[in-house]
Amino acid sequence: MDVLQLLPSDRTTTPARMAPLAKLPVFWALDGKRAVVAGGSDAAAWKAELLAACGAEVHVYAEELSETFSTLIDRGSESESGLFVHHAHEWNAAAFDSAAIAIADCESDDAAADFFDAACKAGVPVNVIDKPRYCQFQFGSIVNRSPVVVAISTDGAAPILAQAIRRRIETLLPPSLKSWAALAHSIRDRVNAKISPGAPRRAFWESFVDRAFGTLPEANTEADLISDAGRIVGHSKSSVGRVTLVGAGPGDAELLTLKAVRALQAADVILFDDLVSDEVLELARREAKRMLVGKRGGRTSCKQEDINATMISLAKAGKRVVRLKSGDPMIFGRAGEEIACLEQEGIPVDVVPGITSASAMAARLGVSLTHRDHAQAVRFVTGHSRLGDLPADLDWQNLAEPRTTTIFYMGGRTAGQIRARLLAAGMHGKTPAVVMSAVTRSNENRWIGTLNDLAEAVEKIGVDNPILIGVGQAFSQARSSAETTERPKPDLGHPQARAI
Repeated sequence: MDVLQLLPSDRTTTPARMAPLAKLPVFWALDGKRAVVAGGSDAAAWKAELLAACGAEVHVYAEELSETFSTLIDRGSESESGLFVHHAHEWNAAAFDSAAIAIADCESDDAAADFFDAACKAGVPVNVIDKPRYCQFQFGSIVNRSPVVVAISTDGAAPILAQAIRRRIETLLPPSLKSWAALAHSIRDRVNAKISPGAPRRAFWESFVDRAFGTLPEANTEADLISDAGRIVGHSKSSVGRVTLVGAGPGDAELLTLKAVRALQAADVILFDDLVSDEVLELARREAKRMLVGKRGGRTSCKQEDINATMISLAKAGKRVVRLKSGDPMIFGRAGEEIACLEQEGIPVDVVPGITSASAMAARLGVSLTHRDHAQAVRFVTGHSRLGDLPADLDWQNLAEPRTTTIFYMGGRTAGQIRARLLAAGMHGKTPAVVMSAVTRSNENRWIGTLNDLAEAVEKIGVDNPILIGVGQAFSQARSSAETTERPKPDLGHPQARAI
């Protein structure tokens, strides 16, 4: 069985190198270590509580303590090893002896400079609260699912942005993740002793992750997981990978589902269409091999048979394969052919749906495709057949029904024929129509008018990018480009910074 050759492309199929970092993110073990906190303010209390939560022995130097700080010390640390020791006087050079970290809240720059210089002389990493000039490190905004800990930093540029990011991450990570992470810690050595490195071990931990984003582990979960590890060992010699068909949406990476991102992060190999955006590809696992298997009208394309053969070959080699398709794989994505081919070979296959371009177009135009004042039905219709012409068996009388919204996919080169057939079937020439290309992307283009002018509009927009044509009264309230504020493109940064 032959495997396809990569199509020539000016798009990189290898991950980018690490981009510059403002600060190095480091997770620092402080269990049982001496920490110095100078100052009795609420701000110093927060830092002291954070250090004690990490198990540090926190020595607080302050003549007076705020009510918050005093209550904190009286209550003690919730950590088994963390504790507070209050010294009712100002700090001195001896305070830094054997210290691992030093924090201070200083009113003046002179006091901050004194503390900073003393800590540096003692070789102790130092942070003076709200005085970046006297900080060797900074604290980030924290999402706590310990032992899972997420920290966010904006290098001091926009703390409120870091807090907003933290709130978003909080919604993505269920509280149950804490228990699953602790369970992983307790079974890791036993599992890794049973399963040798490679695809079988990775398969076990990927299955673990799938469960970790669900409900809390039960009393028998640990025993079940160890049994699963044993079964994987027994079947490892004949292990077969799997294929996941993933919808990449219309282009905007922020429209991906969480399940799609998880599939990209778990993939060994990604076979992606030419229409998949670079922003979406950047969300993939850094080590995943990426193969362009694009199919575009009027251009050199991979044959479907070659794509099928490649998926089969990779899966039989034990790989986790993601077939990444623009839009939704189940809408004009030839998913049915691929699923049937894989199942015939006994290869497990599942599907992660994506936002189809018609839904994205409706959102961008601000219209409801089934607005009750205009339409009782919506149809998605392919605008070309295998031969590149309109499909011969379309029911144009039904498509011309005035209470229906119709979206033509891939109809750029047949726009003139679409107009002629709808008019011949009785649709009024003044029926609202829209054309959009590169929906949700930075080069998105749109036209809003009537059926009479459809062909000329497509000719003006061009067919270099994917085109959608919408026809029906539902588009009577469509927003024009001039009335719409363009969506800013997200700054996704380096792919490893966004693993979910």
